[in-house]
Amino acid sequence: MKAKIREVEQRDNAAVEAIIRCCLKEYGGDHEGTAWCDPDLGRFSEIYGTPQMRYWVAEDETETVVGGAGYGPLPGSPGVCELQKMYTLPAARGTGVAHALVEKVLEEAGRYYDLCYLETFGNMKRAQRFYEKHGFVRSAAPMGNTGHTACDVFFEKPLKEATA
Repeated sequence: MKAKIREVEQRDNAAVEAIIRCCLKEYGGDHEGTAWCDPDLGRFSEIYGTPQMRYWVAEDETETVVGGAGYGPLPGSPGVCELQKMYTLPAARGTGVAHALVEKVLEEAGRYYDLCYLETFGNMKRAQRFYEKHGFVRSAAPMGNTGHTACDVFFEKPLKEATA
């Protein structure tokens, strides 16, 4: 699938929310303690759009939004951003769309943050392998205060090279 990655626009809000809800249902995450209950779900174009908080969507050849991902500051953790709301439709998985999204997010987030953190579910094994493939390392405990208390797997990735 050839995908175009672009910044989220107001016209994308409903499509991105629908993708997230579809994926959360697929993995049993349609309940309290997950993105399912985020009060700002569906307001992507209003929330993202500053250098410290951005979101991108992936469109297929028909200009249908098939996925999205972004980053924002991790509350309570200076210098750390959170990979936020990274989801793709089942038809887009394994096509390189998620790879393009995460690469864009990490490239841009690295301009403002030292570390990228993410949370996911234990039953999302394919997603965990994907994150590991992209340099994320499993963390023993949650960081910051995301409000996603149902997430039970945590990853982090340095965004800047360590200096001696």
